[in-house]
Amino acid sequence: MKTKVMLFLAVFFLLASYSFAGGGSETAVDSGAVKPVKISFSSVSVPGDAHTRAMQVFKLELERISGGEMEVEVYHSAQLFSQEGEQAAVRKGTVDMIYSDAAWLAEFVPYLSMFGAVYTFSGYDHMKAVYGGELGKKIFQDVVDSTGIRPLGAFYLGTRELNLVEKVGPVRTPADMKGVKLRTPGSATWIALGKALGGNPTPMSFSEVYMGLKTGVIEGQDNPLPTDKNAKFYEVTKYIVLTDHVVGVIWPTINEKKWQSLSSQQQEWVMQAVAVAGDACDTQVLETEASILDFFRGEGMIIIDDPDKAAFQEYAKNSYINDSPDISASWDMDMYEEVQSYK
Repeated sequence: MKTKVMLFLAVFFLLASYSFAGGGSETAVDSGAVKPVKISFSSVSVPGDAHTRAMQVFKLELERISGGEMEVEVYHSAQLFSQEGEQAAVRKGTVDMIYSDAAWLAEFVPYLSMFGAVYTFSGYDHMKAVYGGELGKKIFQDVVDSTGIRPLGAFYLGTRELNLVEKVGPVRTPADMKGVKLRTPGSATWIALGKALGGNPTPMSFSEVYMGLKTGVIEGQDNPLPTDKNAKFYEVTKYIVLTDHVVGVIWPTINEKKWQSLSSQQQEWVMQAVAVAGDACDTQVLETEASILDFFRGEGMIIIDDPDKAAFQEYAKNSYINDSPDISASWDMDMYEEVQSYK
């Protein structure tokens, strides 16, 4: 008798749960349909960097305009991957989004190496005009077709300058850089850039640069000034040389399969959030660059504001042709001239 009662109660509660749902099966499906779409976003950048802040802006804006339909998981400071590792991870789909750039992707789209070369862009406005126009669309589509990842925009990282330890001494010409162990990322394009500046390229992950400078494993590095400040490189270096050799750009980049899994509305939301994040990044970098040299001087650094840029430009041109022919041979010179027409 007790067994029958227990069986009856079990059946009763099971049926009651369906009745209480009032069409509960449909409701459950509906709830599943609006489960937030998650996007993981990884970077090696440190908290004070403008592009780290831009990740948070992207997250907040996308979650706001999607009404919670989309969520962004932010990982900075190499929490998930090294700089080299995250490039492979986004292609595999291990992570949804990272920051990439022309230099990293030139392995797959060879002509892109010229966009990471010294003195390709004359300044911020020139860079934004190129990437914001039809040429920029073509470049990004070439990346999609060749790599399976999609750049979504171009954020200003700042203009790259040389940053050297005290041992090197003041640098004003490429000849002064002879033998200097200059940190570069590990790709061939970055190594060519190190040669083009007159240094001895020494590949190293970004997360290792501070200790590399402190211990003498490297004697210099080049980055935009806001990055030098946020990564505290001023604590272990003495000189900043205002070579203005590269207008630094990073591309928020998404795995193409992830992109295609999004609805057209979700893709539109992502692009809107990228635009807002890009504005925040660019504004912060431009404002910081306008005032940051006084900070470095206050920290006891020596600013070399009169390097021979013409000499650096001439040296770089010859270096790309003679020292890195495997890089410059892939350049699309017609496209290069088109880039110059955007000035």
